[in-house]
Amino acid sequence: MEINKAQKSRPAKGKVRENVEALLIAIILALFIRTFVVQAFKIPSGSMQDTLLIGDYILVNKFIYGVKVPFSNITAIPVKDPKRGDVVVFKYPEDPDKDFIKRVVGVGGDTIRIQNKQVFVNDALQEDAFAMHVDPRMFPHGFQPRDNFGPITVPEGKLFVMGDNRDESNDSRFWGFVDVSAVRGKAFMIYWSWDREDFNVRWNRLGDIIR
Repeated sequence: MEINKAQKSRPAKGKVRENVEALLIAIILALFIRTFVVQAFKIPSGSMQDTLLIGDYILVNKFIYGVKVPFSNITAIPVKDPKRGDVVVFKYPEDPDKDFIKRVVGVGGDTIRIQNKQVFVNDALQEDAFAMHVDPRMFPHGFQPRDNFGPITVPEGKLFVMGDNRDESNDSRFWGFVDVSAVRGKAFMIYWSWDREDFNVRWNRLGDIIR
């Protein structure tokens, strides 16, 4: 009884204070998750079709490649490096304020060669089920690097990335390698998809795992 009396005698927290504290905790938790665990991104272009469409909203696992120091490319706790086939979000090398998303084709030490739109890694032809071509034209070597490129060896600590829409992608063929430290995370799920042209929700894509 004495304990209950003591509890009753304590002044209760005001509702405003409780709500402010709850809001602050929610904000801190959301910032922590966004910084270290998962972040949402929107797909603005068709360079990753048909894996990702314009208007797809995706979740990116930021922890899978290690914990970074906030507002830097420094990895404080390394976990693992990106591997071939991963769909990654990274800071665009020519403008770090922009985020790009592409598929990893080559990692450090790999030799990349593209011959008549076919991709070879270490002289092995890559049978990529996700790659597509929409332009029947074939540009010769030396004219531009889209269809015939290399060979070139990926330096250690770098990645060679390409869009799945091979004929309509601005990627490593044109501007070079991605530093592993510039990778923000691995795309893993579509949580929303909106077709702006048809004013339609793509319900069949919601919850799709990105491969």
